[in-house]
Amino acid sequence: MGMETRRWTNPGQPQTLQIAVFLLYINAVFGVLFGQVFSLLGLVIVIGQAAAGFGIANEKRWAYWLGVGVAGLALVPYILFLGSNGVGAIFDIGLVINLLFPVALFALLLHPMSRDYQRIWFK
Repeated sequence: MGMETRRWTNPGQPQTLQIAVFLLYINAVFGVLFGQVFSLLGLVIVIGQAAAGFGIANEKRWAYWLGVGVAGLALVPYILFLGSNGVGAIFDIGLVINLLFPVALFALLLHPMSRDYQRIWFK
């Protein structure tokens, strides 16, 4: 009987997925450090990020879609902010810096290399 291995990272995956896994873990850690876990939504997002990172490293299809979901959810406040403050708000350097990681994570997960790999190899 073969023992199933669990891994935190997966060097056999495309670079886009490997970086996405690291960003999911980093976001989860920062969520804990900055007290995001003290609200129900924040706790759900942090757990979702950690679970998605671990699941993607272990090639689970549900984890890929969870990752896409939490990455998309992280963009919602910025979209609402832009909606209420106008498109000119994108010239605010603080906003641009804050948007870097959520946009990068979303783009990495939806990158054709990531999508093709998960479609073919994930269970």
